[in-house]
Amino acid sequence: MKQKKQIRVGMVGYRLMGRAHSHAYRDVPFYFDLDAVPVLQVIVGRDEEGVKAAADKMGWASWETDWRRLIERDDIDLIDIVTPNNTHAEIAIAAAEAGKHVFCEKPLAFSLDQAKRMLEAVNKAGVTHMICHNYRFSPAVQFAKKLIEEGRLGKIYHIRATFLQDWLMDPHFPLTWRLRKEISGGGTLGDLGAHIIDLARFLVGEFCEVVGMMETFIKKRPFGSMTENLKGRIESDQWGEVTVDDATAFLARFKNGALGTFESSRFCKGNRAGNRFEINGEKGSLRWDMENLNQLQVYLGDDEPGSQGFRTIHCTEEEHPYAGAYWPAGHSIGYEHTFINIVSELMNGISKGYSPQPNFEDGVKNQAVLEAVEQSVKTRSWVSVSQEIHVRS
Repeated sequence: MKQKKQIRVGMVGYRLMGRAHSHAYRDVPFYFDLDAVPVLQVIVGRDEEGVKAAADKMGWASWETDWRRLIERDDIDLIDIVTPNNTHAEIAIAAAEAGKHVFCEKPLAFSLDQAKRMLEAVNKAGVTHMICHNYRFSPAVQFAKKLIEEGRLGKIYHIRATFLQDWLMDPHFPLTWRLRKEISGGGTLGDLGAHIIDLARFLVGEFCEVVGMMETFIKKRPFGSMTENLKGRIESDQWGEVTVDDATAFLARFKNGALGTFESSRFCKGNRAGNRFEINGEKGSLRWDMENLNQLQVYLGDDEPGSQGFRTIHCTEEEHPYAGAYWPAGHSIGYEHTFINIVSELMNGISKGYSPQPNFEDGVKNQAVLEAVEQSVKTRSWVSVSQEIHVRS
């Protein structure tokens, strides 16, 4: 039997995304025949009691309370960053300088300048790097990409995309780190909008210019924390100012001439995770909804007149990307499998010496769109998206 290379993982953070990543590391060898397999070596968290409990529950061999000690360890090959956004750059740059591969949650950085410095660091070190835009790795989204690349839709005219939630509508939901700009860097735009921006770039192409608007509906909230399942816990009778957006909407023009409309909000009652897009081309259209992530709605204009209409493709066949790794046709997979799929690409990249997409270069391009939208809101005008990603390597 061929000996598989072991990739010893050190993960910084352990809550919601820590659970998703841990599950993916544990399950990826079960579904994919890889040359390299992850080993859950060390997990890091500032709360000693909490990180120890997480290590025990999720199967990590050991734990630390300081990520700097993790970087110094010689039994770590890959650093996985699932911490608040204001820490991404420092950890990623230190990891790269120590010769570690880097896997980072989105958005890549706090600012475009930070993102470029992170890209410079991984390029200079020659390490494998990826950003965790897991929704790219739904078989239905990958099949949409295949149809577009094959020209089945022809020239793309439109994309309209949303990511809508409702968990923040209670005015007494606490002021957690996600609602403080000095920690998160932004609100729904960076948290939810980053995902639909990445999907748009993946499926349609690069952005050219944007114009947007933002709103913060609840200006002050009580101090507190958030659980792993987006539930709030009030921990003080003091209130603080919300410094990020509750909702953002923007228009976009793409370099290929397509038009885009984008909306992200946590104030859309009844929407738990409304990550959706519709793409319209000269020959057909596609629709996808993450709440029905195995299904892709497809309209092809060359169907026989009288039989035209959107059809529902259940993307669980071997012909659908990644689906063949799981169950027989018709047997659905879930949200967690998108992480397993992206981790399989990460392991392939490390074993073969390249950085699969989406990587830090995609993170920089996504950050450029986020920054352009924010600038547009401030100036109340159209803003060009920076195409400059050249960094020293």
